[in-house]
Amino acid sequence: MKKLKVFAAPYLVWMAVFIVVPLLMVAYFAFTDEEGHFTLDYIANVGQYTNIFVRSIWLAIIATVVCLVLAYPVSFILSRMKKHHQGTMLMIVMLPMWMNFLLRTYSWMSILENSGILNSWIASLRGAIPAFDRWLTSMGVGKKIIFLYNEKAVVLGMVYNYLSFMIMPIYTVIEKTDHSLLEAAADLGASPVQSFLRVTLPYSLPGVLEGITMVFVPAVTTFVISQLMGGGKVPLIGDIIQNQFGKSSDWHFGSTLSLLVMVVVLAFMGGLQRIDKEEEPRKEVRIL
Repeated sequence: MKKLKVFAAPYLVWMAVFIVVPLLMVAYFAFTDEEGHFTLDYIANVGQYTNIFVRSIWLAIIATVVCLVLAYPVSFILSRMKKHHQGTMLMIVMLPMWMNFLLRTYSWMSILENSGILNSWIASLRGAIPAFDRWLTSMGVGKKIIFLYNEKAVVLGMVYNYLSFMIMPIYTVIEKTDHSLLEAAADLGASPVQSFLRVTLPYSLPGVLEGITMVFVPAVTTFVISQLMGGGKVPLIGDIIQNQFGKSSDWHFGSTLSLLVMVVVLAFMGGLQRIDKEEEPRKEVRIL
């Protein structure tokens, strides 16, 4: 066993160099001024971005919930398919992830912009169907529908880019669930709905929690999606941090905001882990 631990040495070195050292640097900049003296002034200035921070968390929660609602039935259906069909469907799910992140986001912009595909299609329908045009006019909709540069567009960008991160862990857990448990539940007179609620759902919870983490963490820290699909009108905390390290060149305040986000993310992940540990002993009880 001791000999096997030697193989972990490269990872420990990598972790120390690329994780521990950067975190220590961020902590140093967060609690020092430009002259290197200890200060809490930057922490005191965080309050001016409270609204942006709350908006970031709120939009990330909405995107995570939408991803969960869409991903769970997809994962469940995938797990019930035949093996050769599962491979094809999984490839379709993962296919967008093979493309560049910016390319995927720009593609949605070309669809949703004022002169984009969607508005052009709606304009053709309005010209071909007078009743449809009158209905949209009665609803107060102008000739062009504003799809971009608002919170809904930002959430759409998050959902599209991170949906696969929710599908894969849920699918993996459901697919590995012991099917004999479902057979036993059916033998005991449980209906398909009862079997799902008492067997599949409890045993899929680890995948659900992992998927929530994999979606919420990048969603709450994103800045590319908010800049492109929000058009600068929906700034998130990631935009502020990126601006501090970029245009403003204020690494001290940027590090303070980064630490704050890290604390929130760690608290969120800790809460999910606690839920998972508390839920584990209840699985057998639910089956009974």
